[in-house]
Amino acid sequence: MRLLLLNPNTTVALTDLMLAAARPVAAADTVIVPATAPRGVPYIATRAEAQLAGGVALEMLADRQGQFDAAIMAAFGDPGLGGARELFPQPIIGVAEAGMLLACMLGRQFSVVTFATALEPWYRECVAMHGLESRCASIRTLDGTFNSIAAVQEEKEALLVAMASTAVAQDEADVVILAGAPLAGLAAKVADQIPVPVVDCVVAAVKMAEGMVALAPRKATKGSFRRPDAKSIIGLPDALTRWIGHEN
Repeated sequence: MRLLLLNPNTTVALTDLMLAAARPVAAADTVIVPATAPRGVPYIATRAEAQLAGGVALEMLADRQGQFDAAIMAAFGDPGLGGARELFPQPIIGVAEAGMLLACMLGRQFSVVTFATALEPWYRECVAMHGLESRCASIRTLDGTFNSIAAVQEEKEALLVAMASTAVAQDEADVVILAGAPLAGLAAKVADQIPVPVVDCVVAAVKMAEGMVALAPRKATKGSFRRPDAKSIIGLPDALTRWIGHEN
């Protein structure tokens, strides 16, 4: 199978980081195809940036129709996920949703641990979007700045581990989710330092995407996620315009 790893951030180094986390856990017959947003922000940290990135992600999916069996929306917060599932026939997996659903199978409640305070409101709304507020013990974020978005996990590793342990001790988290593209691959490095299971969202998304392809669920023809009726479009890229207009 061909699995599209779609990074809606514009930082290629983050795509490479997630690819490095994804490839070791992929099945032997899974080809992971990376794609990085051609425009937008280096990393998504606000609601407005997520809205912009979601639109770009839909364009990227339209451009690549027929080239993949499933896609991963590879930014915690899952920008554009609902629209992608509505428009396109392939399974579309959000890394946040995959990480949280896996965490729900590992314990009663989880804590989301991430590297920047600015992410907290958007992440909290992502938890609510997926209906998992009752399973979320806390969202904990680091204060302060960092030198490089691509090197956050090396720079902040000790602080992230300490914060994860605090979430277990104070928030009664049964599972810790290390959230955000810059933290891809960190869970495997620090798992033995945290006294509960630690989830890498990219890893979770890869295995869930492979499972979805194997299960081959039918595309909805009824309900809220059926493909919308054709509509005329002005000013959007050709591939997305044709797809929304049912021209392909």
